Amino acid sequence: MINMKKLSALVLLAIASATLLSCSKDDPVPELDQEVITDVSLTFTEVDGNDGVIGTAMEYNASSDEGIGLGGNVVIDDIDGLEAGKRYLVEITAFNGIANEDVTEEIEEEGDHHQFFFVGSAFLGENGFLEYMYDDEDEDGNPIGLRGYITVDENAGSTTGMLNLVLRHDLDKDFEGANNPSWENFVQAGGESDLDIDFDVIL
Repeated sequence: MINMKKLSALVLLAIASATLLSCSKDDPVPELDQEVITDVSLTFTEVDGNDGVIGTAMEYNASSDEGIGLGGNVVIDDIDGLEAGKRYLVEITAFNGIANEDVTEEIEEEGDHHQFFFVGSAFLGENGFLEYMYDDEDEDGNPIGLRGYITVDENAGSTTGMLNLVLRHDLDKDFEGANNPSWENFVQAGGESDLDIDFDVIL
């Protein structure tokens, strides 16, 4: 005959095991879908009326050891070398220093899932003085934003504004308005932000 104490212990052990298995199966550790970016660079190079390079490249950086937007201190350069009436080729690079990984390549390879937006007071409203135009596209002909052109209003004078650089992934690029690089309602196209950072622009 089975000892009742032993039977009770076996039942409790079985219940505990089932509970642990249930927790591990139903409550997995959530994965972080966001691209980890520790360093992002914007390189501006003046171009002529035919978009031929005529100026010296100017690089502006933002960096965080823990990943931009994931906590820790973020060091951001002021964009202070632009001039009114001029047009610049803008190229973006992104890097994950934690994994020693070039995120730029991943964004380009998965271009149909990624897109940059250029918003903030430097682009929007009656006091906006910058205009961005995409110069790259994914396999479906939709914009990415790793490369493009920024034109500075010729009447800008001495002024300041904010360049809010946003990288979205898994958005609906066919959503109405999504092809506008300075569309402030970009969240309506869905997706999540891999990067959302502000650069001060000083003319």
